[in-house]
Amino acid sequence: MSVGLSFAELLTWNDEASAFWKKHLETHSELLALPCGIGGAKDVQALVKHVWAADLRWAQRLAGVPEIAKEAVPEGPVHALYGLHEQASAIYHELLTRPAEIWEESYTLNTSALPGPITMSRRKVMGHALLHGQRHWAQLATLVRNAGFPSDFRGDFLFSKALR
Repeated sequence: MSVGLSFAELLTWNDEASAFWKKHLETHSELLALPCGIGGAKDVQALVKHVWAADLRWAQRLAGVPEIAKEAVPEGPVHALYGLHEQASAIYHELLTRPAEIWEESYTLNTSALPGPITMSRRKVMGHALLHGQRHWAQLATLVRNAGFPSDFRGDFLFSKALR
């Protein structure tokens, strides 16, 4: 038995949260126009685009394949944006079949979002990628609740089916 959480368990949690928000936002599409400000997003739809586009870009970076161009990312609707998450999840699942030693290899991250290249383990990058959306979903749950639209989002890992 492993003492820590596995990437497979975090990926399950990530997929559960994404599926919740897809369904919730398709059911309550008026929420997409709510002003947001989280991560520089002008509205909820832009935040959702950011989360799922980042999912795909992190997966593509770790897989060593070309990243989706910013102009190729759809603006919506929600199901099209969710397709980005589905692509990312498929890549992550494939990456998790690779040997354990690759996760300790050095990985140099060099994107326009950073002042310069930084080097860390692939494991750290994967951890960041799988937790990035969770932070934003929690922020979104607070935003929609404060706007008078409680979501009943139970995003805590405690409620995930990833572990018993």
